[in-house]
Amino acid sequence: MEFLLQFLPILVYIFLIILIIVGIILGIKIIITIDKVTKIVDDVNKKFEKISPILDTMGMISDKMSDIFSTVFGAIENLFVKLFLSHKKENDENE
Repeated sequence: MEFLLQFLPILVYIFLIILIIVGIILGIKIIITIDKVTKIVDDVNKKFEKISPILDTMGMISDKMSDIFSTVFGAIENLFVKLFLSHKKENDENE
């Protein structure tokens, strides 16, 4: 019994020292990994800032073309509606 009272605290201290060393190693590896990720994110941000004006221009062109097509198709639709409704009204009045 006396042996266990002396041996168990020593064993607990050894395990705690091992746990602290493993924690320190993992902490250092996490810091290194976070630094690498930060560099990659900064590089991607720089590249995106270079491409951003091109994307903005494409978005503007897309919006303008959408407006133009919407106007053209709206005019064509109104033309067909007027043609067919006037033809239908004439048929209704003749009957």
